Amino acid sequence: MSVEIRRGTGRFLTRGEGHITRHSFSFGQHYDPDNVAFGPLVCHDDHLLGPGRGFEDHPHRELDIVTWVLTGELHHSDSEGHTGVVRPGEVQVLSAGTGVTHAEVAGPDRPTRFVQAWLTPETSDDAPAYAVTPVDAVPGELTEVTRVGAATLQVARLASGDTVTLPGEGLVHVYVASGALIRSSLAEPLSEGDAFRISDEPPHAVTAAVPTELLVWSFSR
Repeated sequence: MSVEIRRGTGRFLTRGEGHITRHSFSFGQHYDPDNVAFGPLVCHDDHLLGPGRGFEDHPHRELDIVTWVLTGELHHSDSEGHTGVVRPGEVQVLSAGTGVTHAEVAGPDRPTRFVQAWLTPETSDDAPAYAVTPVDAVPGELTEVTRVGAATLQVARLASGDTVTLPGEGLVHVYVASGALIRSSLAEPLSEGDAFRISDEPPHAVTAAVPTELLVWSFSR
């Protein structure tokens, strides 16, 4: 049983032309052997793209890729012929399966910020699949965003003073996408970019200090 606090100030940082990415786990040239994954979660990146900027065609295989847009809009295209525009309040799920090439570019009018998670799939040799789904988030509560195998992503949009109870699953990853949490039994205050990694704990309650958005992954053992 444990609760680990990962501060946003300690994340790996990649800067490129028109983009900034903050990595929660080892990625590319950023390597820490003690920080390569949390259960099936092998990548949890917070991206900021300038208007019209992004990542041109690049390949993936045997990954489930979940994208949650915080501001702006993200344009997707891939080698399977799928295209889509992802906006706040929608979730994009790309299952790379046996292999897919895709591009992700911010809309032309303003910067786009999004959080993207990569998960190792439970099965291999599946055909690539793609979907964008609207999410009707209930204010002040945890709302399910998507399920990918045994993994569940929930979002909580909290007003100042709202309290929400985190799941009591085997592994829980809680990311403060915006806002801040007040001091609790788990930790000192958390702010944007900070995260909990919770293992084999009972449900815990957290309270927003200001308007806050949490992204909560839970994984059964």
